[in-house]
Amino acid sequence: MKFKFLTLDSLIALLVVAAVPRQLTAQTYQPQTPKHHHYKLIDMGTLGGPQSRIDYLTPLNNFSTVAGSADTPILNPYYGNDNPTFFSDPYIEHAFQWKEGVVTDLGSLPGGGVSQPNWINARGHVAGNASNSIIDPLNGYPESRAVLYMSGKVLDLGILAGGHESAATSLNNGDQVVGFADNATPDPYSIIGWQTQTRAFLWTQSRGIQDLGTLGGPDALANTMNERGQVVGFSYVSSTPNPTTGIPTLDPFLWEEGKMIDLGNLGGTVSVGEGGPFVNNRGQVVDQSNLAGDIYFHPYLWTKPGPMLDLGTLGGNLGDATRINDAGEVVGWATNEGDQSILAFLWKAGEMQNLGTVDGDPCSIAIDINENHQIVGKTIDCVGNDLHAFLWEDGSMVDLNSVVQTGDGVQLFLADFINDHGEITAAGVLPNGDDRAYLLIPCDEKHPGVEGCDYSLADATDAPREIPAPAIHKPTTAQRMFSPIRRGPGLHPRQAGARNTAGLQP
Repeated sequence: MKFKFLTLDSLIALLVVAAVPRQLTAQTYQPQTPKHHHYKLIDMGTLGGPQSRIDYLTPLNNFSTVAGSADTPILNPYYGNDNPTFFSDPYIEHAFQWKEGVVTDLGSLPGGGVSQPNWINARGHVAGNASNSIIDPLNGYPESRAVLYMSGKVLDLGILAGGHESAATSLNNGDQVVGFADNATPDPYSIIGWQTQTRAFLWTQSRGIQDLGTLGGPDALANTMNERGQVVGFSYVSSTPNPTTGIPTLDPFLWEEGKMIDLGNLGGTVSVGEGGPFVNNRGQVVDQSNLAGDIYFHPYLWTKPGPMLDLGTLGGNLGDATRINDAGEVVGWATNEGDQSILAFLWKAGEMQNLGTVDGDPCSIAIDINENHQIVGKTIDCVGNDLHAFLWEDGSMVDLNSVVQTGDGVQLFLADFINDHGEITAAGVLPNGDDRAYLLIPCDEKHPGVEGCDYSLADATDAPREIPAPAIHKPTTAQRMFSPIRRGPGLHPRQAGARNTAGLQP
């Protein structure tokens, strides 16, 4: 479950209309002769079924251990009516861990079927969610429970009083886990779409699961946490719906030392983007916030004690911040003048840099940045389809398809995480349309003697590449889960749909 919440279907339509009389353009800084390392491409495989996935909040740690989910050969008896906290797939999916070429099926809860990870920490422990054999009486599908995989076991983290459902979104190296769960209180504005309230939780081994409260409204959801135990998420601030969105005002929060702090907004009534708020180890928070009127939204940076800083755009009206590293460098996407294109950006020291896009692709989205200033993401066609996974480093963007060697015809369409050693998790589509999870190992001085590595430098501008027709994929978990959240006029309802420009399947 990767929380890239807001779809861009409305924005795509806007871009298409705006682009009719004008050609999509992107000003890009490129060195004269950009050089990049080659990468060894490792297929994570499956658990006997056709597909695998790694597009979660943090699927890779600095010890080259990957957490993902993969199909088993067993058909899912609840397909079509399965729990919306999981990917929709005809096969039962299990969480897996990959380490040094060995894939371990992490399993599910007793009597259950489906499981998936959302975060892996430095110890190789994995937080996520798994189904059990109990049918939720309010929804009619098997319950989801937040779980922690550690020491070869799956630990059910439980539920809140009166509830049936929970899911873990993040954990730190101290095995503190955060996520969301329901309770027994009816709620017409549930963030998840349940019939009851959605509540943020923190789980520790000593205290178990605890409700973190809200900012004054009925619902809250915990999204990510850092090594200091600071938790960020979003919460309703009241129970009164707004005329522009139809829901109560939704603000981001920072929870620390037992207190929930309202981070405010940029004038609008919804301040959460596709990824939800992300916090670095310095306690800085990034995401997006609506402006006054709930028509446009900008990326923001919040640094204690606040207020929220509007990072601006590349000349347009829209943007989203997806990640921040511990140096305070922010990545995401923003539109250019006239909202003609969606373009990846790097923001640092008060300035936003347009990262451009891969030659031939009109739009791009930056998804993650490591502590060595390397950025990964994807290019898109601006009409709803993903094209190519990219890496940006030293002022140059490269299509990762041009620096890997593969004989199976895979097209890497998304790079969603890069660790501090430059290792990348990516998603690819095979010629038959199946999705696969991949790990890319750089052939560089940090990884000497890797079998099958080409240690020569690649001239990315001359590298040949084929661009197959983009495949239409199933809606992501987040797209399905957060469908009840409504946005203002001209914005983007959270709705199920094919992979889209910032659906960041991420």
